[in-house]
Amino acid sequence: MIRVLIADDHSILREGMRLILSADPAFDVVGEATNGEDAVARAQALLPDVVLMDVHMPGMNGIEATRRIHATLPQVRVMILTVSDKDEDLFGAIRAGAKGYLLKNSEASQVLDAIRRLANGEAVLPPALAARVLDEFAAPPQAQETLTEREIEIIRLVAQGLGNKEIATKLSLSENTVKTHVRHILDKLQLRSRSEAAAYAVQAGLIKSN
Repeated sequence: MIRVLIADDHSILREGMRLILSADPAFDVVGEATNGEDAVARAQALLPDVVLMDVHMPGMNGIEATRRIHATLPQVRVMILTVSDKDEDLFGAIRAGAKGYLLKNSEASQVLDAIRRLANGEAVLPPALAARVLDEFAAPPQAQETLTEREIEIIRLVAQGLGNKEIATKLSLSENTVKTHVRHILDKLQLRSRSEAAAYAVQAGLIKSN
């Protein structure tokens, strides 16, 4: 049985999905959440196999909730179920760790099939969305469009081998402020370390490689 958590701020959607899932013995709806914070807390408490996640909810949105669930519960697979087909939501969700993305006008059978596939370890994207994702991730995002001017300054200095204290002195900032900027840079670019940030800066043309 596939354990499912439904996260959506619209009660009609939650009730409808619960009825659809409950009609199939392969699924067990273990809980519901009305916002991102609630989704993260319930995922941690209930450990579902799959979370159906809306994007736009009050408070913490679905993309941030997905990021937190993916970071703390990598075994829990998140599928975005939303009305939005905007690139910023689609790409943001994938970068946050979502393994599936469906629009709410999908047929019920498509949603059920997608949940099964996610639970079996597959990623799920409709062909039209998959093509956009492939185009987007074929090359690294342009840092100039992703990072603030200050963050670009800092990633350049990181790539030059400067530590936080040296960067703070050079830019007349506190060391804690630099640490915060570095953390935001890594989060935005989905990188794990300063060395990856340095490599990214070279690849994105922010500095010249030696």
